[in-house]
Amino acid sequence: MADQLSAKDWLDLGLKTLASDGFTALKAEPLAKAMGVSRGSFYWHFADLPAYHAAVLDYWREVAAERVIADLKSTRESRLALLLRRSFSGRLALEKAVRSWAAIDPRARAVVQAVDRRRLDYIALLLAESGLESDVAQARAQILYWAFVGYALSDQPLPKAGQESVANELLRIAFTTTR
Repeated sequence: MADQLSAKDWLDLGLKTLASDGFTALKAEPLAKAMGVSRGSFYWHFADLPAYHAAVLDYWREVAAERVIADLKSTRESRLALLLRRSFSGRLALEKAVRSWAAIDPRARAVVQAVDRRRLDYIALLLAESGLESDVAQARAQILYWAFVGYALSDQPLPKAGQESVANELLRIAFTTTR
């Protein structure tokens, strides 16, 4: 092949296609056409469509959880504040598409549940590191995460000022003392 596409090229296209057209669009022929190559390139990297779907889900897990967490570890500002600002300012079509897929596919559901657990545990860790007791940190992490998931599934984007306001209010709620 002239361009020598990598598996990552196919996975990047998979996430882009998933976000724009949903999981039913993750098929070899239309993806190959979009890349300007034959299906042979697809099958060079993936044994079959289920293997590709599994790889797309694993890649989403890496992009949507592990890379975000790794990126936050290197920041000097409040990791929770940065996470909330990014969460409420990002485009969430991919999040919504993966969750729609998970509603009907057990493998997708398992990946979404694993990502939810990873994200939730990380938020609880950030809250506990700030001095909250473990049970309070866990409860508040759940509330913050539910706010994110609700926003991700809504069809009402926030203007920039609204994004900042929501993030600030969630931070205030997260760190309000209980006594």
